[in-house]
Amino acid sequence: MKKPSQQVRENTWEFLRDPMITPTGFREYDARWKYPDDINLAGITALGLGLGTQMRKRGIEPVIAVGNDYRDYSLSIKNALMLGLMQAGIHVKDIGPALSPMAYFAQFHLDAPAVAMVTASHNPNGWTGVKMGFERPLTHGPDEMDELRDIVLGGQGQAHEGGKYEFIEGVKEAYLDDLVGDFKMSRPLKVVCATGNGTASAFAPELFKRIGVEVVPSHNELDYTFPHYNPNPEAMEMLHDMSASVKESGADLALGFDGDGDRCGVVDDTGEEIFADKVGVIMARDFAKLYPNSTFVADVKSTGLFASDPELQKHGAKADYWKTGHSHMKRRVKEIGALAGFEKSGHYFLAKPIGRGYDCGMRVAVEICKMLDRNPDKSMSDLNRALPETFATPTMSPYCSDTEKYDVLERLVAKLVQMHKDGGSIAGRKIAQVVTVNGARVILENGAWGLVRASSNTPNLVVVCESPESDAEMRAIFKDIDAVVRTEPSVGDYDQTI
Repeated sequence: MKKPSQQVRENTWEFLRDPMITPTGFREYDARWKYPDDINLAGITALGLGLGTQMRKRGIEPVIAVGNDYRDYSLSIKNALMLGLMQAGIHVKDIGPALSPMAYFAQFHLDAPAVAMVTASHNPNGWTGVKMGFERPLTHGPDEMDELRDIVLGGQGQAHEGGKYEFIEGVKEAYLDDLVGDFKMSRPLKVVCATGNGTASAFAPELFKRIGVEVVPSHNELDYTFPHYNPNPEAMEMLHDMSASVKESGADLALGFDGDGDRCGVVDDTGEEIFADKVGVIMARDFAKLYPNSTFVADVKSTGLFASDPELQKHGAKADYWKTGHSHMKRRVKEIGALAGFEKSGHYFLAKPIGRGYDCGMRVAVEICKMLDRNPDKSMSDLNRALPETFATPTMSPYCSDTEKYDVLERLVAKLVQMHKDGGSIAGRKIAQVVTVNGARVILENGAWGLVRASSNTPNLVVVCESPESDAEMRAIFKDIDAVVRTEPSVGDYDQTI
């Protein structure tokens, strides 16, 4: 295999012949590039050959389920990837257009040891990528991604005989059947179904109708130009639109999904946008009653309530704060036998007996409906108001280039750790602890905290802050954390702020 190059340019002879791959596209737990700026189709084929070589190197049975999201170029990307996989001697089972969780489901449904899902997830159009995994329900983490990067960029992909292509019918229908099971709502429920014209448009409205939910459609027509907004239920633009739809329709809540359907966002009946970590606490409270003494994993961006909430403590629930990222979270849930994992970005990992451990926005939507069915006298806003009040920022992402962000973060973490050692304070409160499992989560003496980490998917840092006391304290924490961030001149503007 020819080594991929960064020097190949568009509209040249070489661009149609030689693999071109930008190394920074190999991220902590999946691969993402701007296409065709940072990778060409020959580069995608080299990626497929490398992935197939990695399977054989690890002794994985040479069978893989492959799907693609609903973007106009995703089928071309998938075809190039499958060509490389077949060159490596892999039996490719093509499940067609899919959500990422449908591809993960296909591993179980088809008894396939490996999966590759062509998707840029919630990234805007112009991006592509692959989420992949070998051990159900896990996906590649940093070690697997580093190994894959070295195989691909080093030109170590090896052709092997035995490659085969097979298109598999009926996986979408089996996935929906699995989600629905024998559940049917016993109370009336009216839900704004927000899909942002993304892939979930082909799944969520039908799913809701099958479980007896009245659907208020919100951008449910498939349209890969994303004419209204990029489907991302962590972005305030989508959440505000969902809120407006709830108020206009009188719906009981809104449920929104990102471009590949592995995340779910929630707006309650009053139109309040509930950040996903708070939704996680609401769900954990419900699950803790059904399954006492359970462990719940939360990512480091999430609210401190998983550890401090009296209701969770009453039912013996234990909290485990872990690294942000769908691959890290899935792995942690499986390793420690947690019942569920919750990530502030809207990934939820529901393990047995609720789910299979992978992140599935559709499964979360069904479980939220079941929770409301179990609490017929409660609205979503009732469940939200029942939580202890905290004041949190959205997830804010100042620009920092992919080539610099980890070095920048290392220096920022060192500065914050040193502040703690020196007895320093944030927002006028003494720093009690700095957790460095994933960036720096600076915890203050009253349980308030501020986080700085590097985004694994985009050229950004990530900043989140929370106070159990007041909005003013939350803003003061952000101001002081941002002052530390601003000591690094290569950090740019925020995508959104408070």
